[in-house]
Amino acid sequence: MKAFGKLVLIVAIVAAALVTSGVLDVRVDWNDNEAAALDLFGSDDPDVAAEPGVFWKDGSDRAPIVPVGVPGNFADLAEEASHGVVNISAKKAVMGRHPLEEFFGMPNFPFQVPQERPRERRRQIPSLGTGFVISPDGYIVTNNHVIEDAEEIMVKFDDERELPAKIVGRDPKTDIALLKVEAEKPLPALPLGSSKIVRPGEWVVAIGNPFGLEHTVTAGIVSAKHRDIDQGAYDDYIQTDAAINPGNSGGPLINLAGEVIGINTAINPRANTIGFAVPIDMAKGILPQLRATGRVTRGWLGVVIQGVTPELAEELELADAKGALVSRVIEDGPAAAAGIETMDVIREFDGQEVEDYDDLPRIVASTPVDKKVPIVVIRDGKKITLQPLIAKLEEPELQRASVTPPDRGSAQDFGLSVQDLDDDLAEQLGLPSKDGVVVSAVDPNGPAADAGIRSGDVIVEVDRQEVNDPKQLEAVLEDADERALMLIRRGENQLYMTVKRAS
Repeated sequence: MKAFGKLVLIVAIVAAALVTSGVLDVRVDWNDNEAAALDLFGSDDPDVAAEPGVFWKDGSDRAPIVPVGVPGNFADLAEEASHGVVNISAKKAVMGRHPLEEFFGMPNFPFQVPQERPRERRRQIPSLGTGFVISPDGYIVTNNHVIEDAEEIMVKFDDERELPAKIVGRDPKTDIALLKVEAEKPLPALPLGSSKIVRPGEWVVAIGNPFGLEHTVTAGIVSAKHRDIDQGAYDDYIQTDAAINPGNSGGPLINLAGEVIGINTAINPRANTIGFAVPIDMAKGILPQLRATGRVTRGWLGVVIQGVTPELAEELELADAKGALVSRVIEDGPAAAAGIETMDVIREFDGQEVEDYDDLPRIVASTPVDKKVPIVVIRDGKKITLQPLIAKLEEPELQRASVTPPDRGSAQDFGLSVQDLDDDLAEQLGLPSKDGVVVSAVDPNGPAADAGIRSGDVIVEVDRQEVNDPKQLEAVLEDADERALMLIRRGENQLYMTVKRAS
């Protein structure tokens, strides 16, 4: 009997342990009523309610991601690369008064010799920057703004050697310049990498001469790519948080393999961790031309373009707001000869997708002259492929239209007043023709102002219908729905705007 009691006790203990662990689920049926054991110790069942108020996942099952190639330090990289980095000192001639005269407001300070009026003098001012050697025979890359208008350029190496340099070529539009020095022996050149494969988050090192402090090394990461900082039609900068300061201009941005992936060019003056570098792949397409001819020849399509806003995408029945909208086709240009029309949306150029209208000027500019390229446009909802023959860009700037994105959308219903465009007014506004009607006034609180229309703009079309006098405009606007698509001529540019009728 004692043995049986011990056995029962052991079984009870084991059963209690199994219930506690959740392996054994104890349920009791009594006259078809079911009762379940209380869970006093918690459960791993995912269906069990979480702690009240907690609706997120704490922690992660993933192992920490260790950055690939995390350096113990940058000393070896900096030491090796520094041999190919140079300090550039340029002397520029300017006309003006001496700084002390400007400060004290008196000529010939401190002698104060009386004069009838202050005289401007020709004087030289120093310009400091950075550059880097790209070939053993003495070719050096820097920024155009470092050596622009320089009368004398000296290049200083890390071994204290100083050599005079001459300008081989320069390109103000991309701020790239190519110099040449004559050295007695081959120079240490930095290898060029690829900016195309660089990803945000990768380590980079900047070497330069900020504020004249020679061969200063800073490190950081690539913060972003394809930055447009409103410096020109070809903006496509790499952003980095490696410290860049005045004097770093023209210096290399280097990856951990010691390859140059960018040319340090600009900074955000309000932050010392926002710097911008010209992608080295852009420089690779320019440097051979600078070496051969001293200048850059760019392709020209012959269109004025603007961005596709969500409102324009809806008006044109596009699936998305991508591409470059053609607002004007230059007469006798390659685009006109190929059949490109206003309101075409360019989505592909020579096999490259055009997502934003800013992409197109860069792609066209890098296209060889006299090359026939396929272009895919969307016209009336259909894709059409055209093949213009790219010409040489002769204009000072690739033509681009800027537009204030419309926020909301008889003429007064749309918040504007118009008048006839006669010969005198067309000449006064510098317009090539007197087609259209002139916007004489814009209600500052009306929909036309919200859309970005200004006094002096010329309305050429409304909802794809030409308008040549105020009566014709009134008739077209009367038939318009709650908004109207207007083709506006502003100076030499044309752009489309959607304007809503005032509620």
